[in-house]
Amino acid sequence: MKKHLIQILLLSILMMGLGSCRTTTPKVDYRALAKASVKLEMDIGYKDDQLLYTEVSGWLGTPYRFGGSSKNGTDCSGLATQIYRKVYHIRLPRTSDAQYNNSNKVSKRDLREGDLVFFTSSRSGRKVAHSGIYLKNGKFVHASSSRGVIISSLNEDYYWEHWKSGGRYK
Repeated sequence: MKKHLIQILLLSILMMGLGSCRTTTPKVDYRALAKASVKLEMDIGYKDDQLLYTEVSGWLGTPYRFGGSSKNGTDCSGLATQIYRKVYHIRLPRTSDAQYNNSNKVSKRDLREGDLVFFTSSRSGRKVAHSGIYLKNGKFVHASSSRGVIISSLNEDYYWEHWKSGGRYK
């Protein structure tokens, strides 16, 4: 009987240990998340991609620099490469056009947090000229050549008119 109880106890301890391995969740820095929520002016919930929002908040206000990919200055594709590397451990191609060409295409209505969003311009014709990262509720983060890293809405006239596609790497 005593041997049987010890076996049950050991099995229970082992199962608790295995169970915790299967259900590990990343630690959340609630202070950083609260700061990100305020800075991004978005309500970020526990079901949202918290690492994405925390990382994006650290890039807001970064100045635009053509060919740049650091917080000293970045362009749109450089921003995407750095955020994807940090948040998803994915190495994206360096240019917006290459990111578009190598992504799985996603319609606007099927966008998910972290998907890339691509736009043409009046000068580029059908070629991708700009990219960003979708957040939620029609909002995306990108490096604007005139305003640096900002959050914009897909419903703004310019982005509505120049929409090309969404792209997914995850």
